Amino acid sequence: MSLLSQLVPMVLFSLFQVVFSTMFLVLIVVIGFQYSRLSKLKEHFFGYNDQSIWRVTVISTLFGLAGGFIGSFLMILFGITLNGIGIAYLWGIALFLMLINPRYLCFAYGGGLLSLVSLIFGWPEVNIPQLMGLVAILHMVEALLILGSGHLDPVPVYLQNRSGRVVGGFNLQKFWPIPIVALTTVSLAGPTTGGVAMPDWWPLIKPLAEVPPDLVFAIIPVVAVLGYGELAVTALPEQRTRVSAVNLGLYSLVLLGLAVAASRADSLRWLPALFAPLGHELIILRGQKSELEGQPRFVPPREGVMILDVLPGSVAAAAGLRRGQIITRVNGQPIYSRWDLLGMMEDNDRLELEVKPNSRWPSRRLMLIKPGTGQLGVILVPEGPEEGHLDFTMSSPLGRWWGMICRKFRG
Repeated sequence: MSLLSQLVPMVLFSLFQVVFSTMFLVLIVVIGFQYSRLSKLKEHFFGYNDQSIWRVTVISTLFGLAGGFIGSFLMILFGITLNGIGIAYLWGIALFLMLINPRYLCFAYGGGLLSLVSLIFGWPEVNIPQLMGLVAILHMVEALLILGSGHLDPVPVYLQNRSGRVVGGFNLQKFWPIPIVALTTVSLAGPTTGGVAMPDWWPLIKPLAEVPPDLVFAIIPVVAVLGYGELAVTALPEQRTRVSAVNLGLYSLVLLGLAVAASRADSLRWLPALFAPLGHELIILRGQKSELEGQPRFVPPREGVMILDVLPGSVAAAAGLRRGQIITRVNGQPIYSRWDLLGMMEDNDRLELEVKPNSRWPSRRLMLIKPGTGQLGVILVPEGPEEGHLDFTMSSPLGRWWGMICRKFRG
């Protein structure tokens, strides 16, 4: 019997146990509330809510199950064990870093800092290659999930870029509940049955010391949550998530390679410990810079009006209108602003639209009938500084608490 055919039933059985556990079901409910918050943001800002919260939650859960299945085999392939990687310290550091900035609630930062402290002070004693391997695999799974579903159900927003201009964009936020199996070493007093004999090259990330004969690796199911948040300002959501997934995938591959190398040479342990936080921060800063300082995609064109988003199930969606397209004429009349479009809608029940995919492509004609509600179901890009916008700056919880204390003492 092949190794894969022996491992698949074991992994599936472990994941089956996790999926129906109370913890996993609670996480699904929590994620549903997070999507509800995002949906209310759209309703508050644009006056409509087109999302089925549980549809979005179920889709995220299904992708999370697929990601957990892939991640489980990677964990087993590389031999990632939870023994000796300092899980308690890792969570403590991650929660502390979150107080400085919410986006630091990531094992790349907490794991890197924990590894550096261990290398410098010799305490706590942490298996750095194993810890960095865990961080790399979780980010590899996240990259696959971003590629597969990060672009689904984006929330349209108006925001201010670093030049002070109000532009259109999309808030991309996803949460995935991840059932995953990890390894742990257990001591057995007698002979074992039902185990799987692993090949001589396994594990790829070598343990710090030889495993005693009375110790065996056991599969244990655990529950995790992966999250993704980003703004798409210079490109369509599917284009932005594709770039992010590739960057994160390359980061995880490099980190995983460094973890494997460090497990074979102690002198190399500094490399993954430094690369984990610094490489991750570089990806984040480059992404923010490109989106907030780059050429915005969703701004008023030279002629016509640009569509930021289309309401699913609306007349506009049925007619074939899509985000990023430009409406240049209505019933043969040129359109220069949203007010021109609204005026044509008030005066006509049948609308012949001339639409371009962008300013460089030729236009095509679409026919639609104005619905009884008078709403086409489109959100247009902002046209001036008077547009309200959202602030996506993440403030420090510690900074807010300190400010509250100072204001209280000042009276």
